Amino acid sequence: MDMSGRADFVGYEYKDITINQEQESLFIDGYTNFGWDLDSVSKSVTSLKIKFKRDRKIRNKAELTRLQRQFDACVDEMEQLERSKKTTARIVAYGIALVGTIGMACSVFAVTSGLITLSIIFAIPGVLGWLIPYFSYKKLYQKKTAEITILMDQKNEELYEVSKKANGLLPK
Repeated sequence: MDMSGRADFVGYEYKDITINQEQESLFIDGYTNFGWDLDSVSKSVTSLKIKFKRDRKIRNKAELTRLQRQFDACVDEMEQLERSKKTTARIVAYGIALVGTIGMACSVFAVTSGLITLSIIFAIPGVLGWLIPYFSYKKLYQKKTAEITILMDQKNEELYEVSKKANGLLPK
């Protein structure tokens, strides 16, 4: 407040982000380290829209913005890592299932042509091709999860360091 009792003018800039509900704490806690104040949160079925505001004249704004971009990039990389857990496992499982389906189709064509022996020969890989994908998916998913856990820990440490550096630039 100034001498007349009026509050000093503060001009704000605003930022809206839409995220998954699981990321709410990460972004609210993280963005406060870049000088943003939580304005509001609105929820939909699968996502959240979070509104932030901060003083337009905040000190070290350029460096805070650079660090915030680094924070956002790190979060994006973490999301990509999380998605990659399933990608390879799905591709392999779908490939095996496709081979199984082709085997079953060949078996059906062979039986309709009266070639029972050939039908049985095609049915064996067909059935296996329908059973194996589940187990291969689980095994590959677990293997990829173990690999990614190490990378996720590194990314979490990077988020911590970026947030700590940004928080140190904020006025006390």
